Amino acid sequence: MAVGGRGSVNSREPEAADGALERLCYVEAELLSLSETRERQRVDVAAIFADHHVGLVRLALLMVGDQPTAEDVVQEAFARTHAGRARLRDADKALAYVRSAVLNGCRSVLRRRATVFRKAVPYDPPVWSAESAALMSEERREVLLAVRQLPRRQREALTLRYYLDLSDREIAETMRISAGTARSTIARGLAALGRALGEGS
Repeated sequence: MAVGGRGSVNSREPEAADGALERLCYVEAELLSLSETRERQRVDVAAIFADHHVGLVRLALLMVGDQPTAEDVVQEAFARTHAGRARLRDADKALAYVRSAVLNGCRSVLRRRATVFRKAVPYDPPVWSAESAALMSEERREVLLAVRQLPRRQREALTLRYYLDLSDREIAETMRISAGTARSTIARGLAALGRALGEGS
């Protein structure tokens, strides 16, 4: 009986080994699948750059007023996105992340300019200069100048809506506010813009 018992135990050892091997293969397959999923979801910063770089530079240009600074802001935004792409869990939101980085870069530029020119004459960036103004219609120039005088948040919301044609949700994601706040900001911006242009008076 004792010998038989030992034999029974030995006969189960291959089964246990097979079970352990099967579980190991299953775990390896799961890890491989997870790795492949993460690879597919990894943010393709180069593709975003190729598809949206020009539009983002134009957005920054409207905010900061000169081409070299706008290009620097966008370049820095993409550099930051590339450096932190491993932390971006949702590839679908990567473009909103880049837009936010561009807006934050523009805000930093404008804050620095405000500090430098606080005690000097009001700063008129090159895009609003006489040379640039001569290239656009008087009506367009008046609208751009009026937009420039709006509070920062209203100016950004209107630019995102009417220049980049973003939805309320996309504007909210870019500005990191709620969709309701985005809608009310746009409404207040349009009302202020209308008053500045003398509409409805």
